[in-house]
Amino acid sequence: MKIVYDSDKDILQISFFTRTVEETTQIAPGLVLDYDEDGKVIGLELRSASKKVDNPYEMLYLIDRANDDKPAAKIVE
Repeated sequence: MKIVYDSDKDILQISFFTRTVEETTQIAPGLVLDYDEDGKVIGLELRSASKKVDNPYEMLYLIDRANDDKPAAKIVE
């Protein structure tokens, strides 16, 4: 996994795999998913990141349990 913050463009990118991005889809304002040639999500991009995260220059990486207390995800078509 690779995480990049581009301060000039204010974009935070998270790549889950080192594959070529074949398609992108904006699923919410400023939130873009990247797909490979098989349609698998391989990354995401958060635009105007400095307005949407506490500090785009700081990251905390934990091996821990997932947050199961949050509401169920909505299905977006």
